[in-house]
Amino acid sequence: MAKEYVAAQDPADPGVLVLSQFAGAANELTSALLVNPYDRDDVANALDRALKMPLTERISRHAEMMETIRTNDINHWQARFM
Repeated sequence: MAKEYVAAQDPADPGVLVLSQFAGAANELTSALLVNPYDRDDVANALDRALKMPLTERISRHAEMMETIRTNDINHWQARFM
């Protein structure tokens, strides 16, 4: 669902992805705010940072994650798998 969230965002005003460091997508979506979901303070700090993040940083992070999603599509996966 993390990649779908990123893909569904408005590139001109994207939201911020706060993602568990244990999620499968965490190793690809490194521009997300990665958190330890068992650390309440870590999650709270990430949510606070996300809510206060400047638009320019949100746009930059979103663009980086979209590039990763576009690059690592089904064709890329198939080529690596086969």
